[in-house]
Amino acid sequence: MVNRSKVWMDGKMVNFDDANVHVLTHGLHYGSGVFEGIRIYNNDGGRAIFRLRDHMQRFLNSAKCISMPVPHSLDDLCEACRDVARAAGPEGDYLRPISFWGLSPTGNIGVNPLKCPVNTVIACTHMGAYMGAEQLERGATIITSSWEKPSNRAALLNAKVCGNYINSVVARIEAVKRGADEALMLNAEGNVAEGTGENLFMVKAGHIYTPPMTAGILEGITRDCIITIVRDKGFEVVERDITRSELYVADEVFMTGTAAEVTPIRSIDDHIIGEGRAGTKTKSIQQAFAAAVAGNLPKYERWLDVV
Repeated sequence: MVNRSKVWMDGKMVNFDDANVHVLTHGLHYGSGVFEGIRIYNNDGGRAIFRLRDHMQRFLNSAKCISMPVPHSLDDLCEACRDVARAAGPEGDYLRPISFWGLSPTGNIGVNPLKCPVNTVIACTHMGAYMGAEQLERGATIITSSWEKPSNRAALLNAKVCGNYINSVVARIEAVKRGADEALMLNAEGNVAEGTGENLFMVKAGHIYTPPMTAGILEGITRDCIITIVRDKGFEVVERDITRSELYVADEVFMTGTAAEVTPIRSIDDHIIGEGRAGTKTKSIQQAFAAAVAGNLPKYERWLDVV
């Protein structure tokens, strides 16, 4: 379900059906764009965008990584997100900002984008429970993809670059064809990196672990929230390399992300994790995160941008 009323496009609101780009748009052919995904939550204080400024700062940082001059300020982009959220119906719970190199003034197509204009679009759609409501409660099933995460030598992994996600696309297709909810991707060293669009956490003997940035992961904003919540609960989060087989014998495993929120993992490669359902620590973290986005934890109110 998509909000079909208005889309913000290059500085102005346009009708949904008018938010179009040319077929020779550079970003369409080469993946030369950057994007974000941002949740909108309904709570007692009204509709709120989750960590809006942090998301849009990462958006601009991603553009900087690929030398893309986005012609809008951070403040203007944040206000544009608010405008789109206000125009969306109550079902609109997910913002998608994207900037990409557009159509060359000459109409030619080629790898070099520097003479192309930069287009920026912000739309709102409905996400709901990304892997499914049942998976949020009982846990998702994942498989280890045969496709590995590119190395830090091969891609700008800490930037949300459109073209980077083709590996995620083929890994997700592989998972769906094998009857799983999601795929886990290993890095070039054979260690755990992340899901196709989620960071990963492991609970073992009371300790909580997550792969470090050097493992080739995105520095997730939800990941940062979870680390903060866990530490505020008095537990330590250790960032270290994790092997595939360690996950098989973990007590609990969960994934985090803007879309996935906090999703427990029930099985990996047909290995049941723990008791085959959301564990105690996962539930506690999941509940705390839900309370935070609902505006029920004052210490995390700074994460909410009421629109």
